[in-house]
Amino acid sequence: MNSYFATVQRGLEPVAASELERLGAKEVRPDFTGVHFVGDRALLYRVNLWARTIFRVLVPIGEFDCPNSDILYQEIQKITWDEYLQPDRTLAVTCTGGNQKLNHTHFTALQVKNAIVDQQRRKSGQRSSVDVQNPDVAINVHIHQNRCTVSLDSSGTSLHRRGYRQAMGAAPLKETLAAALLDIVEWNTNLPFLDPLCGSGTLPIEAALKALNIAPGLFRQKFSLQNFPDFDPQLWQQLLAEAQKSRLAKLPAPIWGSDRDPNVLTQARSNAQRCGLEHQIRFAQTELSHLEAPADCGVLLCNPPYGERLGDIQELGTLYKLLGDVFKQRFKGWTAFVLTGNKELAKKVGLKASRRIPIYNGALACTLLKYELY
Repeated sequence: MNSYFATVQRGLEPVAASELERLGAKEVRPDFTGVHFVGDRALLYRVNLWARTIFRVLVPIGEFDCPNSDILYQEIQKITWDEYLQPDRTLAVTCTGGNQKLNHTHFTALQVKNAIVDQQRRKSGQRSSVDVQNPDVAINVHIHQNRCTVSLDSSGTSLHRRGYRQAMGAAPLKETLAAALLDIVEWNTNLPFLDPLCGSGTLPIEAALKALNIAPGLFRQKFSLQNFPDFDPQLWQQLLAEAQKSRLAKLPAPIWGSDRDPNVLTQARSNAQRCGLEHQIRFAQTELSHLEAPADCGVLLCNPPYGERLGDIQELGTLYKLLGDVFKQRFKGWTAFVLTGNKELAKKVGLKASRRIPIYNGALACTLLKYELY
């Protein structure tokens, strides 16, 4: 059994912790922007393949006191790097956190990289090249107060990059946040789902992947764990085959996405096609003022623009008021959720929210408003 750390969007730690438990993780413990958990190698592979709400899974390989850069260099040199990295493999080092003496993440990462390649040169006369974009081995260093944790990154590029989204609108939701919202609103996949402001389709696509039990990792070309010296290709193939087999052929209930902009709908359809969902999700070009409830009941979830500039605010006030009117007049029997980063605009909906859930969209503090439309 190994200890792992899943990195997550701030505020989504409890959602990610529940998901990890469902995937079979043990000793699950949420922390700030991450979740500690324990499991075997199969769990590490399964989490990378199946997790919808986390960014990456780190595998800690060392922890030590680290008050300054000299001690950091010495401690990194104590790790036997040829167990994890051969000189013919590329590497990248990222650093998060810091303390009084180590307060520049780029400098800290450079110091770690130097300690690793100096050890390689001393042992074999050769050293790994750095590849920031697409390294064979990605190393993460986290400094909190005077403690440093060194980890291998088993995911590589962040898991929110599923691999299906070629095209995106102006302000797309991250796939991980879209998936987390579906958990937070407790959407039951047997209920119809609608996003009336769907943009390039992230919410309907994530809803369909969940409803059809499709592992989001199936669309990715590679994971860093495939370059680990102890990588087990047989186990990996077995888990991939299980994931392929467990996908359902048909949605339990319809999923719709609509938007007024034909260009973003083209992007949405193309993204859906890349996951083989083009015949499952129904996308339609619809003005919000013409929107009708497509079923007697269901869940409506949308992420309208928040408006960063003043002129936008007045224009968007009309949009939010229209949302409230459409909910009230045409969506009786539905539950509607609106994610917004603007309190003033939220008031324009003109309906009493039955719940207000604080959520971060990136660095922006937002609120998810719930409206029960009796």
